Amino acid sequence: MKPITMITNTAIPLMKDNIDTDQIIPKQFLKNILKTGYGKNLFYDWRYLDGGKPNSKFILNQSEYQGASILITGDNFGCGSSREHAVWALKDFGFEVVIAGSYSDIFYMNSTKNGLLAISLPRKQREILANISADEKITVDLPNQEVSYKNYKFNFEIDPLWKHKFVNGLDDIAITMGYDKEISQYEKQMPNFN
Repeated sequence: MKPITMITNTAIPLMKDNIDTDQIIPKQFLKNILKTGYGKNLFYDWRYLDGGKPNSKFILNQSEYQGASILITGDNFGCGSSREHAVWALKDFGFEVVIAGSYSDIFYMNSTKNGLLAISLPRKQREILANISADEKITVDLPNQEVSYKNYKFNFEIDPLWKHKFVNGLDDIAITMGYDKEISQYEKQMPNFN
């Protein structure tokens, strides 16, 4: 995973509650076993009209929001089925951070394992961030656990283990490989059954 310490970028406000994983990436796009190629179908039913024509009224299609890497949204984000593809779609589109009121447990765990920083903030703080203009930037400072915009500073909680993983760009495999010496020593002690 790519380390995350400080992210400063524009944001896309999508202040809806209970956005489920089928809205994030509909089931008909789950055929790919790779983690790439999902971004073009992110929020498909909202982004596209019949026949696949982009819906110009949907925020992800509006030119002033292109390149944003922070999504600001409602409560209970990522509810519904446990599909890891939802996180893959958000990452493939370019999101590095999601700021919501709360998350489904499975979506949150999928986020942590795939390098998508999922932050919880109260609604009033998210509304301040959601109402800034499209060209203004928000800073997410993970080491100090702070989201800032102009004179606003909002602190967030994160489990120390997940924070360590994000800051150091570690996934579960990288953490396991950090014990390579211990694993090798243990294997040398094991009887050889060949």
